[in-house]
Amino acid sequence: MNGDRELLPFSRWWLVGGGAIAMGMAGTYQFVWSSIRSPLGVQIGASEATLGTLFTLLIISQILSQFPTGWFRDRYGPRLPLFAGAILLASGYAGLAVAPTPMIAAIAVIVGGTGAGATYTVAVNTPVKWFETHRGLATGVVTMMYSGLSVVLIPGIRGDVVLVFETTMLVFAVLGAAACLVGAFVLRDPPGTAFDPESGDSTSDDGADIVDSPTYTWRESIRTWQFWVLYVVFAVVNGVGLMLIGKVIAFADSLGLSAAAATGAASIIAFADGAGVLIGGGISDRLGPIRTVGWALIVSAAGIASAVVVGGHGFAGVFVVLVGVAAFFRSPVFAVFPSLIGEYYGTAHSSENYALLYTGKVWGSIFAGTVTSILIASLGWTQSFFLGAGLLALAGIATLSVRPVDHSQTDR
Repeated sequence: MNGDRELLPFSRWWLVGGGAIAMGMAGTYQFVWSSIRSPLGVQIGASEATLGTLFTLLIISQILSQFPTGWFRDRYGPRLPLFAGAILLASGYAGLAVAPTPMIAAIAVIVGGTGAGATYTVAVNTPVKWFETHRGLATGVVTMMYSGLSVVLIPGIRGDVVLVFETTMLVFAVLGAAACLVGAFVLRDPPGTAFDPESGDSTSDDGADIVDSPTYTWRESIRTWQFWVLYVVFAVVNGVGLMLIGKVIAFADSLGLSAAAATGAASIIAFADGAGVLIGGGISDRLGPIRTVGWALIVSAAGIASAVVVGGHGFAGVFVVLVGVAAFFRSPVFAVFPSLIGEYYGTAHSSENYALLYTGKVWGSIFAGTVTSILIASLGWTQSFFLGAGLLALAGIATLSVRPVDHSQTDR
């Protein structure tokens, strides 16, 4: 879309900025958790298992809230979902601040996770609706903030959150609400892409049908084989990625590497993940989304496999670098897939279609947690991570096999 001033009183990159701010505060629920879990556990008297369950509830509520939010946003715009996100994000943190029991904390994380999911799906799909060129870069900027803001905030709160947990959580409640409210006032959808629930068509301001072909609803999208290939790839990327994120320190320990190497590996993952989203999104605008993701996942798989080999030989520094390579090349999926869904199935329903694809993270979470633990117990650390690398390589090959949806042949 060219001629921003004809559609907006400001550059469309301000929409990216507004979405990125809201996205960053939504991401704190997931990425700041490691810093708040211990003081929260002391406050509510929770065991390690209970804290793990709370985190699972947080992730599941974040994932499952995205589809209804996306459905609503595609029909009625982004503002009401972001107003709701402001209330839910603030309520979740405020609830954690004063929670006296695990049950109250569980309610708080479900509320906050729902707000985070609602905010995520609105923010990540805004560039999809506004950008034709530079879509990957714009989506990458927004998505990078999901972890990027937490990387900045965590060092500043690690001491305070233990000493003044309640105050820190209330500050996060205010910041979360403020970020979503800023987004609610800035974000909007382009004229002519609003979906009319009564007619089933997308219409322009004068009521004429617009040319935004294709325009697939979620029911039509799931009838295409491309959707299910992308869905499985997304589940694998999340499963192997969360395995790497959640278990890299224990894996380094199992290899006999130093505590510094283990900490360095965990730290480089957070940085490389955000950088890969941004850079990979920009590269996809030039190389194309399929080639970018397909080859990136193959390189990521090679990075994991190589890290296993060099780590087993005690090369700690190279191990850390290769873990960073794996994280960097895994992450472009999160910038590219939202725009790819918009390209294949149209922008009118891009929020609900991508939110449905995002449910693949549920299966990825199960793999990274329960399944990986079983694999490690039965196969050992090395073989389990080799298996993860193999799955990631297969996901890359599967991605390279995807071709654009043939709209003339699709049974709609």
